Amino acid sequence: ASKAAYGLCCWVRAMESYDKVAKVVAPKKAALEKSEAEYATLMEGLAAKKAELAAVVAALHALNDNLAAMQARKKQLEEEVDLCQKKLERATKLIGGLGGEKTRWGEVAKKLAADCTNLTGDVLLSAGFIAYLGPFTAAYREQAIQLWIERCRSAGIPCSAAFKLVTVLVEPVTIRSWLLDGLPNDSLSIDNAIIISKARRWPLMIDPQGQANKWVKTMENKHQLQVFKLSGGGDAIRQLENAVQFGFPVLIENVGEELDPMLEPLLLKAVFKQGGVNCIRLGDATLEYSSNFRLYITTTLRSPHYLPDVSVKVTLLNFGITREGLEDQLLGIVIAQERPELEEEKARLVLAGAENARQLKEIEDKIIAVLSTSEGNILENETAINVISSSKALSNEIAHKQQVAERTEKKIDEARAGYKLVAQVVSVLFFVISELAAFEPMYQYSLAWFVSLFKGTIAKADKARELAKRIDSLVSHFEYSLYAQVCRSLFEKDKLLFAFLMTVHLKAHIHKNLDWSHLRFLLTGGISSSEPPHNPSNWLPDKLWGELVRLSNDVPDFEGLEADFREHQDAFKVVYDAADPVAAPLHNPWSTKLDPFQRLLLLRVLRPDKLTDAMHGFVKATMGTKFVEPPPLDLDRCFKDSSATTPLIFVLSPGSDPMSMLLKYADNLKVQVDGISLGQGQGPKAAKLIETARTRGGWVVLQNCHLAVSWMPTLERICESLTAENANPAFRLWLTSYPSPDFPVAVLQSGIKMTNDPPKGLRQNLLGSYLTEPVSDPAFFNGCQRSGEFKKLLFGLCFFHACAQERLKFGPLGWNVPYQFSAPDFSISARQLQMFLNESADVMPLQALRYLTGECNYGGRVTDAHDRRTLMSLLAVCYNESIFDDGYTFSPAPGCECYQVPPEGPVEIYIDFIKGLPAAAPPEVYGLHPNADTTKNQQETNQLLDSLLASQGSGGSGEPAEAGGSSSRDTLLLQLAVELDSKLMAPFDIQAARYKYPVDYHESLNTVLCQELVRFNGLITAIHTSLVQLQKAITGQVLMSDDLERVGAAMYDNRVPASWMAASYPSLKPLGNYMADLEARLNMMDTWIQKGPPAVFWISGFYFTHAFLTGVKQNYARKCHIPIDAITFDYSCMPTGPLPEQPPAEGGAYVNGMFVEGARWDDASSMLAESLPKVLFSPAPLMLLQPCEVSKQKQFPAYECPLYRTPERRGVLATTGHSTNFVMELMVPSDRPQDHWIRRGVAFLLSLAD
Repeated sequence: ASKAAYGLCCWVRAMESYDKVAKVVAPKKAALEKSEAEYATLMEGLAAKKAELAAVVAALHALNDNLAAMQARKKQLEEEVDLCQKKLERATKLIGGLGGEKTRWGEVAKKLAADCTNLTGDVLLSAGFIAYLGPFTAAYREQAIQLWIERCRSAGIPCSAAFKLVTVLVEPVTIRSWLLDGLPNDSLSIDNAIIISKARRWPLMIDPQGQANKWVKTMENKHQLQVFKLSGGGDAIRQLENAVQFGFPVLIENVGEELDPMLEPLLLKAVFKQGGVNCIRLGDATLEYSSNFRLYITTTLRSPHYLPDVSVKVTLLNFGITREGLEDQLLGIVIAQERPELEEEKARLVLAGAENARQLKEIEDKIIAVLSTSEGNILENETAINVISSSKALSNEIAHKQQVAERTEKKIDEARAGYKLVAQVVSVLFFVISELAAFEPMYQYSLAWFVSLFKGTIAKADKARELAKRIDSLVSHFEYSLYAQVCRSLFEKDKLLFAFLMTVHLKAHIHKNLDWSHLRFLLTGGISSSEPPHNPSNWLPDKLWGELVRLSNDVPDFEGLEADFREHQDAFKVVYDAADPVAAPLHNPWSTKLDPFQRLLLLRVLRPDKLTDAMHGFVKATMGTKFVEPPPLDLDRCFKDSSATTPLIFVLSPGSDPMSMLLKYADNLKVQVDGISLGQGQGPKAAKLIETARTRGGWVVLQNCHLAVSWMPTLERICESLTAENANPAFRLWLTSYPSPDFPVAVLQSGIKMTNDPPKGLRQNLLGSYLTEPVSDPAFFNGCQRSGEFKKLLFGLCFFHACAQERLKFGPLGWNVPYQFSAPDFSISARQLQMFLNESADVMPLQALRYLTGECNYGGRVTDAHDRRTLMSLLAVCYNESIFDDGYTFSPAPGCECYQVPPEGPVEIYIDFIKGLPAAAPPEVYGLHPNADTTKNQQETNQLLDSLLASQGSGGSGEPAEAGGSSSRDTLLLQLAVELDSKLMAPFDIQAARYKYPVDYHESLNTVLCQELVRFNGLITAIHTSLVQLQKAITGQVLMSDDLERVGAAMYDNRVPASWMAASYPSLKPLGNYMADLEARLNMMDTWIQKGPPAVFWISGFYFTHAFLTGVKQNYARKCHIPIDAITFDYSCMPTGPLPEQPPAEGGAYVNGMFVEGARWDDASSMLAESLPKVLFSPAPLMLLQPCEVSKQKQFPAYECPLYRTPERRGVLATTGHSTNFVMELMVPSDRPQDHWIRRGVAFLLSLAD
């Protein structure tokens, strides 16, 4: 089929289909059109209706919008009403919360404004306080601050008028927490704590009473405090390293005056970065350094001297306890014991007060924080308002509690005030015992021991219902309890001193009826650089006249004394001549004007030798008889007071030996005693003994601790390691030692100290010899074949031993050097006596016995040739043929007849005979003049006053600032330095002197003169330099060095400074007399230069007398061509009359200016004679020293009399075998045997101590 046909066919079929469809669709289209027409009509109606609806809807929307706006407005108004209501409520709360603070905050705002103004000056003062004032006392700090305030104001720097460190650098809450940790409640301690908290350097606290130590331990205990001593060795180093790394605080206790170099990196805070971490080198180790690490260092030394290289690395702080701090502690103790409920309430209130103060501070901080951080209107900050409201409620509650607490505390304080007198008395007495170490290093007492004694008093004192009676009971019981406890550790010579110190300080601080200027004069005799007026009397020594003038001119209540003395010399002479001047009546007005203490001052200027007796009477009258009768040593009481951790210490004195007493006591208790005498190499053995006895029980005795100085730190560690847990209760450690500054202070303070002085007096000494070995042994006493002779010689030996010891108390009159003759000397001599008599049946070996006893046993200790001569002279009285005669007496002097050898018999005969001797032997028994008693008394007085003076310089409870403290002291020293310097002669022109007096072969005295001038120039320069520097130091132009401080202290005490004496000739004179003596010597030299050699040489005026004597000999030797070694002097005592105007024609020299001690020169007989009563020194005659050959020296009845430079007689042993104080032997005419004057101790002196 063709394609065209196919296409046509398809078209036909399609048309046919179209037709069918068209016929069906056509009617439908017509219906559609009709429907569409109907639809269009309907739609037109719908559009009209919709238009109407749109208009209605638009109106509805308008109404709805208006409704929503009205509702929003309503809601806004409701919210504003609510907010306003809340603001009203918050405002009410805010006004209620802060309204009450307006006044206080207004005052605070004013204060802050003033503080802001003064901030610069206050911060400057605070910085100065922290940097410089740490080592000083509270009084000095106050003076320095006042001075600084004046300097700030003069420089225009604003600062507070009443500056206090506590108001500038610390919050009260912090102080409260410190006090709760045990910080003493006084300004000094609180200031120290502030310095510790603010200073950059680690603190080194001077803490003799352990107050700072206790506080630091309590405060840092919660931070794992590490406590150790540098003497602990390797363990201490490991502890320190751990603390540095882990940030533990460290307390290093009991350091000395030098610190371990290992600590230097820590002190300097030499921290460096390593690997991003802070590190520090400690020894050889590099350690990580924790920022939490803190270091505290304490020392128990009372007055340490730290060199500048130590001081600049640490913050030095003086934590010495103050009286107010101690009073507060003691008051707490007595109230806790007497009224425990009050003290508990007080403690509770203190804790509550601290907590309340802390909460108030937090509240205040919170309020300020809220106010400062709030933005916009604070009334819209509900959280802030709630914080303020709740804080105010808490604040009101706390304020109410505080008011109740304050009322309660006021009642408690009123009750506490009733006991305040007890605390004041006990506090004063603590500072009294603290002063004792100033003159004896073994007198150390801890605060813990003192407090324990006080608690014991509270428990033991008589009870009473009336408070006043109870107070009296507590005070009187404690005063005597302290006296008795302390006296057992004091030497006999210091027991009166202690009682006197107690009396004086109680009168000054408690009763307020003692003037410190009176005490100052009593101790020093006043200070003056000028010569007093002429002495109107011929009986009062010039020294005492000078003191009387100063007493009249310088001391209150004694005005007119000098004039009254001139008018009523006879009345004063009655006191001077009285056998008992203490009880001698005074004439008016002095009998009624002076109180008992002031009478002591008058006695000092009239009869100083009786001042000790007067002080004894003063203490007895003021304190009671029991305070001048110290109880004897009770070894059993001491043992019962001790424990296994408490060492018992015997403080030895020459001649004392407590071992026999201790061994006997141990034997009674059936206790094993192991003893060892310390010395080289004995330390480890002693430590082993202690360790053994510590575990099993028993006693260990370490003797002579003073000989093992290097082992003392080990002993201290051993004693500190003893605890109740590691020591057997039966263990005791006994120590014996002579006084030594190296003995550990900690051991002395924690131990029980005892003294056992040897018997005093001839009778007790003799009795002691017969009651101890070997004489007390019947086998020895009755064991000699020549019994009668042995017992007589034995008594003579006992008498000699007693004399040798008793002469010590007479000073240089007895022995030039105070030797420690001891029991072993006597024991070996007694045994030799028996042995020689047993071996010599037919011969009496007195010569051998004298040699062995005098030259060997006793003489072995004697270093001075004249003392050896005295020793042999004394022994000759006791070892001679006459001793076997019945009725032989040891002294021919009247009143000494009872001192004879008793008849032969059993030992009881001798003991009874000795007991019948007088209690006090006259000086004649020892071969001395009766005046020796005056010398002895004067020495005891001087020793007592020197010790008292030393104690006043210790900074304990001495003179208060207002009664002559630093300011008046400096003024006096400045005035004195100016006066002394103005009177000091200018140095000599040595060149001019050498030109005028050249070296001359025939005139050696030219050389002597020039050498003397050189020596005096050195002394003048030394004095002038120190006086000028002292003036500058006092006025602040140069640093007050230690040397200058010592110069000032010596001048203030009327003593010659040690730095002057180092460049001076020997002298014992007080400062004023020394300067007058120096002026006289310089005038002598100046006169010699101007007018030539004098006809009579003032031999006392030479600096080096030996050079003058050698020069006189040398002139003669060169004139006669004789070796100087072969020349001596002929000595001629010239009669009284005008002094020669020409030198001796035959050569030699006239000399004068010497004095005689122990005798006098009698012009009538031209011989030595006995001293006049109470005249201790008398002028020596004019003497002619005529050189001659030794073989041609004139011989005549004479005493070979030593000449000394000073009354001390003692010096350094020179190569000649004589003391450097010794000048030469003089041949002085005498009609008595030499032994008489030897035993008298007669000597010529170049100068006196007056």
